[in-house]
Amino acid sequence: MGKKNQKDMLPHYRGEKWTGIKLPTESQHWLMGRGRSVKKDSYHSAAYYKEFGKAIGKQRWKWPKRSIYFISDIHGDADAFIASLVATGVVKKTGPRDKDIKLTRAGCRGRFLIGGDCFDKGPSTLRLLRVIKVLIDKHADVMILAGNHDIRMMLGIRSINLDPDPRTDHFFIRMGRKMVPFLKEINDQYLQGKDTLRGMPSTRQCQRLLYPPKSWFREFPKLATWTMPDPTIKKEVSKLREKIAQFDEDIVKANLSLRAVFAAAMKWQELFLHPKGEFAWFYQRMRLCYRSGSFLFLHAGVDDRIAATLNDKSWKYLNKRFRKLMFDNPFDFYYGPFANIMRTKYREVDMPLTRNGVNKIHRKGIRIIVHGHRNLVHGQRLMLRKGMLNVECDTTLDRNSRKKEGLKGTGAAVTIIRPEGHILGISNDYPYIKEFDPTLLLE
Repeated sequence: MGKKNQKDMLPHYRGEKWTGIKLPTESQHWLMGRGRSVKKDSYHSAAYYKEFGKAIGKQRWKWPKRSIYFISDIHGDADAFIASLVATGVVKKTGPRDKDIKLTRAGCRGRFLIGGDCFDKGPSTLRLLRVIKVLIDKHADVMILAGNHDIRMMLGIRSINLDPDPRTDHFFIRMGRKMVPFLKEINDQYLQGKDTLRGMPSTRQCQRLLYPPKSWFREFPKLATWTMPDPTIKKEVSKLREKIAQFDEDIVKANLSLRAVFAAAMKWQELFLHPKGEFAWFYQRMRLCYRSGSFLFLHAGVDDRIAATLNDKSWKYLNKRFRKLMFDNPFDFYYGPFANIMRTKYREVDMPLTRNGVNKIHRKGIRIIVHGHRNLVHGQRLMLRKGMLNVECDTTLDRNSRKKEGLKGTGAAVTIIRPEGHILGISNDYPYIKEFDPTLLLE
């Protein structure tokens, strides 16, 4: 890349001093960082350049008409999100407060794509959501993709009000221990009055509403047998026993009674599912996937059934079905191929993606999938999977995961798709801006 183009293409950070992080300023061709930045599955055996050239194809990609700023797997860390906005180069941090951000002209023209998993154990999911709302209120074009944590939370808390059904009676406890800090947040911020538990069911009633009955362990395998293979059913049943024990321990540690947990769950419904709730916009804006040109954006990945749907229908059909299934048939949604888009890690237990599925996606003109969900510790990575080029963008942003992975300080990362024909991977855990230009592999 020439000096003039390089200057135009790389971001100019504004307000970096307010984030406490240091972002890379020089670029490096993505393939130079092979050990940390590029990978191929066992399907590919030839040299990197040859295999990547085959995956890119002979036809030129169709690039988005405006820049896309992809930030994924924030997991309740508002500081990491703010730092990632600064990393885009089109959002200026002007002061210490969360609302002290300003869009540049380029920021007003671009699209901010949040790649899923805003929810998790914190440090503060509510604060993160309020920062996202600040960005929206400043007229940024913001799209939110569904992450497995986001959807599990919604399905779990919504299931409390559903009629008894072994297929969904376990959804609340199925969310796991990561939901307790979020319910604790709601309890601390909204339910501190002396009368907040007035009208709530008794402890015994709350237990019946929140926990699956003992018969669930007998009935669920019978009903799930048409949807899930036996090993998966056994794993699900075993996992739920563990989650019940964990949940009991976690609410005690959080100093929450079952009645307080139930009250927080009802408040969550009011905040997120009521049309006039403070955070109703979150699920209203949510989509399962998004396509622009040759690029498909989603949280996790695809399998052969989704590839067939993309080939026969379109990504817009996936979004339409996503919203209908999520509310009308949560069991079929969560254990079916649609949820695989936000859950798969291409393990043996996951629904398979084969070369035949990739060919179907290629026939629709999709050449690259941009996603999160698979956490990395050296910035973004290019991955060849059965001939499909993936950009993996989960760079371990939130502080809890960073501590677990041995990473220091606040995380910051953004993947930028430029209309001019470049992909930039920016992370404060890698010393260079990773730059990918597919035309270099076609020459």
